[in-house]
Formats: sequence, structure tokens, C-alpha cells
Amino acid sequence: MKILIVEDEQALNKSMVDYLSSQQYLCESVSNYKDAIEKTELYSYDCIVLDVMLPDGSGLQLLQYLKESGQTDGVIIISAKNELDDKIKGLSLGADDYLTKPFHLSELSVRIAAIIRRKNLHGSNLLTFEEISIDIPAKTVSVNNSPVVLTRKEYELLVYFAINKNRVLSKNTIAEHLWGDDMDMADNYDFIYVHIKNLRKKLLNAGAADYIQSIYGMGYKFSVR
Repeated sequence: MKILIVEDEQALNKSMVDYLSSQQYLCESVSNYKDAIEKTELYSYDCIVLDVMLPDGSGLQLLQYLKESGQTDGVIIISAKNELDDKIKGLSLGADDYLTKPFHLSELSVRIAAIIRRKNLHGSNLLTFEEISIDIPAKTVSVNNSPVVLTRKEYELLVYFAINKNRVLSKNTIAEHLWGDDMDMADNYDFIYVHIKNLRKKLLNAGAADYIQSIYGMGYKFSVR
């Protein structure tokens, strides 16, 4: 799951990135309005943690821009102000949640997970496709009730496929979601092929059907009924 942190207080920005990365999220961060706009125009995120007060603009303005642009990223507004007006305005503009500083990082993580669960998993903790079951909070996968050991990237890849079932995903889209900015350092997409090959092999060996299809010239699709 991919998270964008928009926070100008560098210590808090870093602590959020470090903590959420330890919770197996792929985190990117910026510290101003301009960079946040650029990020959201280039990439999509499962959740954006957005500070209201930015040095070159308002987080609420950014939120309004996201919603007017039709983007569906989940958004948590954070602010040092414990003002009802900020909270009401943020929620009315389409924010999914609101946190007042200071807050516990563990609470932020729980709220992010809840937003992702509501938006992508229809409120459930489980993603189930025929014989494959993915436990999102536990980050475990089983086939016919038997556990399958996956690497972090294999697990993230399977979840991404499952959430986007029956959609063709380009190699660029997959790389962007799983590696974020680091994808720019790759000369080609061979690393995606390797992860998909290993994931497919593990699922097949565990007794799952072959749901991952290669679509020539386009990318890959997790094909289920």
C-alpha cells in the first residue's frame, strides 16, 4: 500500500515515514504544496496524510484540488489547530479523517488502515478469491487454508493485483505502485517480471489456479470471475 506524507515539519515528516515504513507501507513524502501537487498529478496513492498548514499553500486547498480533479486517494487531514472549523471544512471537502497534533503514530497507522479497508476492501479485513485468501492486517496469504510464504514485494504485488482484479495493469503502473520514486532508477522492467514469475510459481505450487495473465504489449491482469 502506497502512502504520501505532506508535512513541512521535518522531524514529524521523518517519524511518520519511518514508522509507516516499518508497518510495511511504501511511503513517499514532501514538505510543501507545490511538490504535493506534482506528486499527486504523477502518481496515485492509497492514502495521503495532509498537513493543513504548508509554507506555500493550504492543505485544504490541495484537498479541494484533489476532489475537483476526481482523484480517489484516501485523505487524512492533520493540523496543530484543534479548531472545529478546520475539521468541518476538511471533512466537507472530502477528507476521510482528521487528526490533531500531537498524535500517536500507532493511531495514524490504524486510521490509514481503516481508510484503505473502506475504500479498497469494502470494510473487510480479508480479500478472498476462490481458494486464495489475503489477511490484510496480518499481511498473510493462504491457499485452501494453507499458508503461503511470500516476500514483501510479492505480497504487495498480490494485493495490488487483487484490488484491481480483471483490470489490465501496465508494467509502468505496477512499478510506480510498488517502488514509487525508486522506479526511475530502473533501466527496464525485468525486475517486475521476476517478482510476478516468483509469485505465480508460489501460488501454483500451493494449489491455486493461474490467475495472473500476461497481456502482450500491455501488461498483466489478475483475472477472476
